[in-house]
Amino acid sequence: MNVQQHRQLTDTIWDIANRLRGPYRPPQYRLVMLPIVVLRRFDCVLESTKSTVLAKHEELVARGVDEKTAAKLLTKAADPNRSQPLYNTSPYTFQKLLDDSENIAPNLVTYINGFSDTARAVFEKFKFSDQIEKLDSSNRLFKIVQEMAKVDLHPNTVDNLQMGYLFEHLVMKFNEQANEEAGDHFTPREVIKLMANLIYTDEEDVFKPGIFRTIYDPTCGTGGMLSESEKHILDQNSAANLALYGQEYNDESWAICASDMLIKDEETDNICLGDTLGDGKTFDGFEGEKFHYMMANPPFGVEWKDQKTYVEKEAKTLGFDGRFGAGLPAINDGSFLFLQHMISKMHASPDEGGEGSKIAIVFNGSPLFSGDAGSGPSNIRRWIIENDWLDAIVALPDQLFYNTGIYTYVWLVTNRKSAHRKGHIQLIDGTLFCQRMSKSLNNKRHEITAKQISDLTKLYGEFQNGATAEVVVDKKTKAMELRTVSRIFKNHEFGFLKVVVERPLRMNFEASAERIAKLDDQSAFANIAVSKKRKDAATIAREEAEGQALQAAYKAMLQGLAANGRYMDRRVFEADLNTMAKKAGQKLPAPIKKAIFAALGERDQKAEICTDAKGNPEADSELRDTENIPLPADVILPPGFKDQISKSENAAHKGAKLPMFFGPDKPNDALVATMRTYVEDYIDAEVRPHVGQAWVDYSKTKIGYEIPINRHFYVYKPPRELAEIEAEISGLELSIADQLKGLVQ
Repeated sequence: MNVQQHRQLTDTIWDIANRLRGPYRPPQYRLVMLPIVVLRRFDCVLESTKSTVLAKHEELVARGVDEKTAAKLLTKAADPNRSQPLYNTSPYTFQKLLDDSENIAPNLVTYINGFSDTARAVFEKFKFSDQIEKLDSSNRLFKIVQEMAKVDLHPNTVDNLQMGYLFEHLVMKFNEQANEEAGDHFTPREVIKLMANLIYTDEEDVFKPGIFRTIYDPTCGTGGMLSESEKHILDQNSAANLALYGQEYNDESWAICASDMLIKDEETDNICLGDTLGDGKTFDGFEGEKFHYMMANPPFGVEWKDQKTYVEKEAKTLGFDGRFGAGLPAINDGSFLFLQHMISKMHASPDEGGEGSKIAIVFNGSPLFSGDAGSGPSNIRRWIIENDWLDAIVALPDQLFYNTGIYTYVWLVTNRKSAHRKGHIQLIDGTLFCQRMSKSLNNKRHEITAKQISDLTKLYGEFQNGATAEVVVDKKTKAMELRTVSRIFKNHEFGFLKVVVERPLRMNFEASAERIAKLDDQSAFANIAVSKKRKDAATIAREEAEGQALQAAYKAMLQGLAANGRYMDRRVFEADLNTMAKKAGQKLPAPIKKAIFAALGERDQKAEICTDAKGNPEADSELRDTENIPLPADVILPPGFKDQISKSENAAHKGAKLPMFFGPDKPNDALVATMRTYVEDYIDAEVRPHVGQAWVDYSKTKIGYEIPINRHFYVYKPPRELAEIEAEISGLELSIADQLKGLVQ
């Protein structure tokens, strides 16, 4: 990018925007400036062939040529090499609009209406016509057009990449004025460049002359990822045939992206307007389509409540035949929905006779570890990892994005791993691969240099476990350290079995006055004296009196057990309780008996174990614990499960490395049968030496996956010596004392 030209251009346009002050507040400048910049761009592109287009249009009208044919002929009149329609049949240009200042508003409307259909749709999405009358009535329209006419936005002066930077800067600037999320619409270009470098590493086919490849961004914004990705390939293979696809739900961003595609003479129908996930009115614009490369930066930590009904319906009705069969993330972060959507658009893998696909997506930290074992996020991670699709994760520096200072991560996902990467996941610590910006942009204070992009790409390409790099660990002192920045793990190392470990319930029982009084706190006992009637006062009073009498009878009966002292065995206590109730002529319904046990009982590890009707020990919920047991390196799937996943109707589960189907709420019988010995060996070694009578409740056993990337790159820093801290405090005290002396004097 030409930095000087970019700065001059943005300053000029911002100066023009400031002329709107008064009728418009700064946050509203975008309503005018974004569409008029696009209009001026179109004007510069079409100006040289304007007379040719007008002559051709007059001829076609005279001949009565149909609109479809006329559009093709007018497109060629505007540019013989163009295939996408971009022309204007009105007599106006920016210069000619200025020749009739009195009628500039209606003439400008005529000018916009004279564009080809797609170009006109761009201005409709900008809703620019709503602003023309306001500009004219406030005496701003002529001056804005006049000043914009002086700005040369022809592609020969401002190329498409530079134009993309311009739009991104303007969007950020306008959002900054509105105190909105400045980075919601685009990703810093150095991040996109890094993603492009990573996704195309070792992709030899894409650099073969004449190769055809598709590139897709489901959250394309203003089109930055598509443009940068295209440039990366064409810079190394100008003979590549690339088709760009994207979807965007914001009208303004879609309009900017579509205008860029139109000027580059690329298929604008490939940029779809609507909600990628589906909101009931708009849907996936490329249902059933497959793409070779996919890149995205979905919004961080954004709720998907608006899409909830549609997404849940698809997950329930279609399962793995849809996009969300593996599970659904928490409602407050829809990031994983976008990744599942992209995975659904991968070509079949080479092992299945297809070309395969590769994905690069930016996430915050949540998808790495959010959700417990068996939850939606964990199930999604399991589905991705056991299918061997997760290739690498690159941790990026903080304060890199315009709208957030948090750490972010690039996930690389593919179904065509090279042989040496199969079964493995590479983690790269790029958190220190950045430099401080001379001037911050909102939350963006760091940037990744071209050299650092190259270094990170090299780390990914070399695929070396334990690779190191010299990195700056203190931005102020520029101190550097040699750090391990690449680690490689086998897929199973991120998985675990979460098992529930139970311990026996032991309780003593005593019919003391203090414990009997606790019966009043038990809802089942208290409800005895509560009438179910609502209107009949006499009946209510009678039922309450009867209930109170029954409560008193129960308490009197229990007082008869007081002389027996403390029971250390529930069976003995229950036998005496039943005998006493029989003598008193009282029935003991199960809820009342349970209330008595709760009130008169206390946990006591010296007491006998409480057992159920079959003699099995009851679990103490207060002593219940869980263990996360690492997965073994190799799990032999039982023949029955292998037969199941080999069936065509279960094709979505054939990648399972553990004997349980992917997705939520699946039976774990086969899993438990296969892993029981392994789990028992672990419990014998790690739990029972400390808690001898523990057992596992296998019905609650779940599979979990998480990726604790920070743990694997943690560097221990010993605390400073006390003498050093004491000396620093003493120095500060002396400094404060000197300053106070100055105030007194």
